[in-house]
Amino acid sequence: MDFKLGPNDPDKPFEAKKEAAREAARQAEVKTNEFNYKSSSLPFGQDVPLSSINGPTYLTAQALVQQVAFTLSDKAFTYSPETFDLDVCLKSWQKEGGKNGFGYQTGISPMEIRAGAGSIALGYMFSKDFDLEKRHIPQSIIASAAALHHLRSSLDQLSLLYSVANPVVAHVAAVDYTGSASTGFVTDYASPMTIADEIGLGLVSSTSSYEAQHMALFATLMAKVLPSIHIYDGINIGRETTRVVDVLSQTGLFNSYSSVEKQMASSDLKSTDIGGKVKQLFKTFNEELGTDYKPFEYYGHEEPESVLVVFGSVEGSLAAQLAFALGNTGAKVGAINVRLYRPFLDEDFLEALPKTVQHIAVLGQVSTPLAVKDDSEHSRLYRDALAAISFSTKFATAPSVKDIKYAREEVWTPSKMLYALQHIKEGIATSNGKIMASEDRPNLDLLGSAVKRYTFWDVDDAPSTTTAAVVSSLLSSGPHENVSVRTGHDNLARGGVVRTDIRCSDKSIEAPYPITSADVTFVGEEKLLTDFDIIGNVQSEGVLIVKLRDSKDKDQKKEMEKLEKKITESSRKAIVEKHINLFILDPVLSAKANEDKHAEALLTQLAFLKVAGHSPSLDKIAAYNGELELLKTLQGELDTALRAIDIPESWTTIEIEKEKARTNVPADITINSFAAHDKTETEQPTYLKPWHSVAKALAFKESMNSEPALRPDLGIKTMTIHVKERRRLTPLTYDRNIFHIEFDLGTSGLTYAIGEALGIHAENDKHEVEEFMKWYGLKGEDIVEVPSREDFNVLEARTVYQALMQNVDIFGRPPKRFYEALAEYASDEKEQKQLLALGGSTGEGQQEFKRRSDVDTVTYADVLLEFPSAHPPFHDIVRIVSPMKRREYSVASSQKVQPNTISLLIVTVGWVDPSGRDRFGQATRYMNQLKIGAAVTVSVKPSVMKLPAKSTAPIIMTGLGTGLAPFRAFVQERAWQKQQGMEIGSILLYMGSRTKREEYLYGDEWEAYKDAGIITLLGGAFSRDQPHKIYVQDVMRNTLEDIRKAYLREGGAFYLCGPTWPVPDVTNVLQEAIEVEAKAEGKKVDSVRVIEEMKDELRYILEVY
Repeated sequence: MDFKLGPNDPDKPFEAKKEAAREAARQAEVKTNEFNYKSSSLPFGQDVPLSSINGPTYLTAQALVQQVAFTLSDKAFTYSPETFDLDVCLKSWQKEGGKNGFGYQTGISPMEIRAGAGSIALGYMFSKDFDLEKRHIPQSIIASAAALHHLRSSLDQLSLLYSVANPVVAHVAAVDYTGSASTGFVTDYASPMTIADEIGLGLVSSTSSYEAQHMALFATLMAKVLPSIHIYDGINIGRETTRVVDVLSQTGLFNSYSSVEKQMASSDLKSTDIGGKVKQLFKTFNEELGTDYKPFEYYGHEEPESVLVVFGSVEGSLAAQLAFALGNTGAKVGAINVRLYRPFLDEDFLEALPKTVQHIAVLGQVSTPLAVKDDSEHSRLYRDALAAISFSTKFATAPSVKDIKYAREEVWTPSKMLYALQHIKEGIATSNGKIMASEDRPNLDLLGSAVKRYTFWDVDDAPSTTTAAVVSSLLSSGPHENVSVRTGHDNLARGGVVRTDIRCSDKSIEAPYPITSADVTFVGEEKLLTDFDIIGNVQSEGVLIVKLRDSKDKDQKKEMEKLEKKITESSRKAIVEKHINLFILDPVLSAKANEDKHAEALLTQLAFLKVAGHSPSLDKIAAYNGELELLKTLQGELDTALRAIDIPESWTTIEIEKEKARTNVPADITINSFAAHDKTETEQPTYLKPWHSVAKALAFKESMNSEPALRPDLGIKTMTIHVKERRRLTPLTYDRNIFHIEFDLGTSGLTYAIGEALGIHAENDKHEVEEFMKWYGLKGEDIVEVPSREDFNVLEARTVYQALMQNVDIFGRPPKRFYEALAEYASDEKEQKQLLALGGSTGEGQQEFKRRSDVDTVTYADVLLEFPSAHPPFHDIVRIVSPMKRREYSVASSQKVQPNTISLLIVTVGWVDPSGRDRFGQATRYMNQLKIGAAVTVSVKPSVMKLPAKSTAPIIMTGLGTGLAPFRAFVQERAWQKQQGMEIGSILLYMGSRTKREEYLYGDEWEAYKDAGIITLLGGAFSRDQPHKIYVQDVMRNTLEDIRKAYLREGGAFYLCGPTWPVPDVTNVLQEAIEVEAKAEGKKVDSVRVIEEMKDELRYILEVY
């Protein structure tokens, strides 16, 4: 389907010039020209000169975005993670001395992605030295969605100061990395949508490479009205090489910008609101470029009953193409692509909706799969659409509006989008937080049979990895060919797998999804046939080329046995069932290819082109990446190295045993990188090793006797859960930060009982770890073999970064033995004496050690910094520094009430040492910094804090501060018991804290439970709310009669949780109750002995610290 940019027919004069230039290059090239693949964000992986961007040109969306930023910016601040190459063109053009449209060289400032990342950009614009004559010239930000969180504070400040700032536009690739092996990169629109909504930024999207330049230009112009974000898919569309017809040159781009800017300035818009100004910008922009862009664009049947509302590049492209196709068949369905999300123009949205619509489904992205499952959470796009519909008078009967949430991890295919469009009315089903695909059309493709589809699979260090790029470049030189190329890397499979899809057609191609029915598929490593369902992606009667070394044998039977050893039964059966034509390429059978990897790459290219039916001249191939004479030799050897396989009769009768049948084999790679692994090996004679040594251990588990595990350094069962909620319970102005944190258990299998504790396997502060590594000269990716805590003879492999983050308590307080051990490494005699004194037992040394430990709170890292001559190698540091310990916290929830979550009540521990440095408790600081959705390693510890066996037994609970945590679980459990129809005993809850206003923790819950008759007595001791101090024992004493009844007459149990200091006073109150009760009965009693008996009966339970 064609979008906005005019005719598809090539510009023949341009093609003639391009072919002439190629011919000149071929004539000039007489030596070997090895193909140099630089980046997947560049067209065919090659550098693109700024001057070449003009007219019909092969480009990527990222290259076009960078052209706009370079041309229309005073300075571009780039936040590009390693291998993302979001600024690769900008750096190249700056190096070449390129100038912007304003006549001077564009400043390019690559920045680190960290907290406060935008401060330098703000500082530049508002510095005293800034040239005010440039105030009207835009400043650009080039970033991924992952960087926006770090830029938020600066964007917030910019929004407040925008009236006196330069126009600022952020071109954002909607990509983030989850760190999950099953997910890898995700397309993130939720983050920019949230930031645009909350801060008040403009947000516009591109749905294809054909629109990328236009929308980047539009966003830059919109930045004249409000700070703006241009968002585009950063995984597929942003990096896909395709032929864009009407590309504006740098001059044309600047002229269009200047013309629209001038027309907007001459319009009388002073009293117009932001929405009105943006609407006028659309009108002026379309008139200038001859386009028809709208804030909301409808596709589909003229009188639809159901409409799907979408936002995003792939989402918009697929929904538009499918709605258009379905509408042509008479299906009363349509789709609205939200091009402009902010400002959200309600009137334009309603205008785009046909009057006949009865059902609307809003496809809205949310941040996590947990949010998809949470019925209380809605997507932002849904809230906007619902508000517009709710307040509209357009419809006689308002259409229903459904929120179809999907997570960032969702990968959209034509089948999934078709399913969504066909089930708007009935409801779109999800499974494990993901949209269900259409089962009857798993290989749906929108382009038809006129498009040729080729797929290349290989390991990323193979000689043939550049074959796809060379072949696509060769195909692009055809006079009537449009070629589209998409490459992805899975660096967690087979040490690195690369897949490239190529599509060829006479017409423009818009297909932001993987090929599922390839005409020709090349597999450079036969083991990939086992790892992935490659054959499932080959078209019936299609062609499969498999590279197999040393596969030939004079004996045909033996040759077939060799082949069958390398191609599994499942693969052979699939080849037969789909009538696939199988070819084997054996580089060993080519003398040149067997000697030289470059020759092997050329042989692969020749083989593929031959089988695919393309026959470019050897001269043309040589111009790209070869020596003509070598190619002639390889051409002569090709018939020997490449052979068609006659499928033997035995393959047609293969029966796969059920237990051997492959299930859940992925059809595609998980894209988790944009570049191949750097596999350079440098093994060092030390315990510190590069990460590759662990990769070997994982790849060859049996031979190397290795076993991967979650937190292998821990000798207990651990699980991973995710943060669902973190809510501060005390005011921001209060000096104690007490917060409630709740974790989603997901599929962890974690179960817990009342009163148990959750062990948090916290991590050290990332910034402090990085600072320490930098100062100490450590490489985070190096491997250190850490002695197991369970068996010192067993070594566990971890990276230096992992060890410092999770294993080595480098910011903990060192004992004496550390000073003594460190002295062995001191080369300075004075420092060695000091260390020995601190680790010794002499009076002066002991006093100094105590001061350091108790007053200065010195850490291991501080000591290493203080004594620089004592510089042990890191593998010795892990031996002499204590390991980090888990921190255990009483669970503040009942799993019967919260089956899928677990709650904790935490107070942040912090202090200032005598040197004025802020110090923090390691675990509470870690939890306080956790973001929603963050993964946390935990374990469960049993506890004596158990409820009485009988639900009718009363419970008396005394909690001080966060000591209330287990009692929240107790009360939840008793409330659940009552809800189930059980009779419950009385509940007496005493709590102690400083003030009721600031520290009435879970106060609303306690009051609600009391009003519901669950809690019998609620006694609060707020020590600072009155002139004289009132403590929890005072409140207990004032209600002694209630305690006597519940504890002694009704056989209740008493619990105390919190600090140790009130134990004697609280115990005295219980003894007093025992003595008063005995006296009333005319008996004598030893209250101390009775308390001891209560302990044995589990009716007097303390959990103090």
